[in-house]
Amino acid sequence: MAHYYTPVGAHLGPDQICTFTVWAPFRKAVSLVVIAPLPAEYPMARDENGYWHYRMAATPTGLQYLYKLDNDLLRPDPASRYQPGGVHGPSAVVQPAYPHWTDDDWRGLELKDLVLYELHTGTFSPQRNFQGIIARLSYLEKLGVNAIEIMPVAQFSGTRNWGYDGVYPFAVQHNYGSVNGLKEVVNAAHKHGIAVILDVVYNHLGPEGNYFADFGPYFTSKYKTPWADAVNFDDAYCDAVRDYFLQNALMWLDEFHIDGLRLDAVHAIWDCSARHFVAELSEAVSVLERRLGRRKLLIAEIDYNAPRYIDPVEQGGYGLAGQWVDEFHHALHTMLTGELDGYYEDFNGIAHLAKAYKDNYVYTGQYSPHRKRRFGDLPRNHHYSDFIVFSQNHDQVGNRLLGDRLSATLDLPALKLAAAAYLLAPQTPMIFMGEEYGETKPFQFFTSHGDAELIAALREGRRREFASFNWQGAVPDPQSENTFYGSALSWEPNEALLECYRSLIALRRNTPALQNQGPGCIAVEILNEKALLLQRKLEEKPALFIYLNFSKDAINVTNVNGYTLNAVFTTHTQPLPAEIAVHAGFQLPAMSASVFAVKE
Repeated sequence: MAHYYTPVGAHLGPDQICTFTVWAPFRKAVSLVVIAPLPAEYPMARDENGYWHYRMAATPTGLQYLYKLDNDLLRPDPASRYQPGGVHGPSAVVQPAYPHWTDDDWRGLELKDLVLYELHTGTFSPQRNFQGIIARLSYLEKLGVNAIEIMPVAQFSGTRNWGYDGVYPFAVQHNYGSVNGLKEVVNAAHKHGIAVILDVVYNHLGPEGNYFADFGPYFTSKYKTPWADAVNFDDAYCDAVRDYFLQNALMWLDEFHIDGLRLDAVHAIWDCSARHFVAELSEAVSVLERRLGRRKLLIAEIDYNAPRYIDPVEQGGYGLAGQWVDEFHHALHTMLTGELDGYYEDFNGIAHLAKAYKDNYVYTGQYSPHRKRRFGDLPRNHHYSDFIVFSQNHDQVGNRLLGDRLSATLDLPALKLAAAAYLLAPQTPMIFMGEEYGETKPFQFFTSHGDAELIAALREGRRREFASFNWQGAVPDPQSENTFYGSALSWEPNEALLECYRSLIALRRNTPALQNQGPGCIAVEILNEKALLLQRKLEEKPALFIYLNFSKDAINVTNVNGYTLNAVFTTHTQPLPAEIAVHAGFQLPAMSASVFAVKE
């Protein structure tokens, strides 16, 4: 991928010469102001594209600096690599070279092979930092996880945040650890055979410490988003903005050896260009893949049932590796809980869950009561592994009024059933941290902003957000330390549930029929209003029968479609019959998943 402009930020070379570059096309003068170790000011030179440059010899790592705009306005670097004093303080020069890499033989993993585990750095471990992730890698490997998806770590205001309020996309959050701290996570994960996916936010920037507009037209009023004016991906002067985010993505994937990026809310990346920014990003990452000889994945979170984001480029798509499927979650959640408020009103009954298994999306062009319009399109000729499914994630837990997990309302059999329902699906599964052992503490929305007006608006916004749901209780205060500490994992496991997860992941990994994720690998049969039969196929023949019973009563199965089945696995304590003969009846336990192999 050819860049139009010189990479932005402070780039320190091995000769200790640092090149400072910042885009400020409408400023009359820009100076580099060194804060420490020795205060100094240096005028910068402007090029024809509105970039300002300065080269400094003998630059020490850790040098702190600001930019002075038009001789009066001091601002941190928009492409800062480190903000040791937070979002309002000086930027710092970092050493990009990391001498301790031991992953030369690592080539990455394919999406179809992944069992993902989503985590938040600040609440995942008692250390609340990158070292805390490293300390739990052996546990994750034993669980069977081979990819961690880390919620955003770009610098945000304060020390407590989900990460989606980041305002320095190139900088690592200062209280999580140094730049090298994140590289240590990646290096250690690769030693354990675990890939690292990083959540990045290109659809908006956080509200506090957001000085981008002081430098140039990073935003446009052409579109409105839930956060403010949209990031400028297609309006006047957008080339530099597009390039800024392309450089950011390639930095994480190249310099940090990260295996993939989860792109937050790509539906809010507004771009009517001939070539959408997401397609341009996909192309740039493909070039990087070929250069490095390592697999690099791009995964979209998207509110639209729009397969064009993952359709191949040669078919007019944007070429992403995969996408989250919230609709699978919603259909499963309503079957488990009976909730029908808010967006759950679109999902009611076993037929919707059956369609989620079969078509990946539930809404593929039919009328959506919640959206009040026809919605979605049918994804065609995709492998099921292109779609990531889950029973919980940070959004679906944290954006509930109390941040309550399924473990707060479901008993052990139902939690095991929930796990089996997606870990045995043909789609790529993702576990939310703590889910695997039945974490009972909530995961709530938390912040530590410093702006009083912003804090007040945030509290009011959270109250409005829950208006369409019939949830009871007071909205937790996002600014309270108690909200943050109350969301940290307890690491007090329910051993029976944890062992169930280990067994399900091992079954998925070691069973050929469960590894088949191509088109036509599954047939779905509705047994009754509370039960499904999933037939997983090999060479177009059923090889595995998976029965999902969401009823609180046992159900009788009167035939097995002419097959003889051998019991393989059940989530229930009640043993399964060792063999079920042709047309023999048997009973499925209440709230259970049962797996049978087809006898040759």
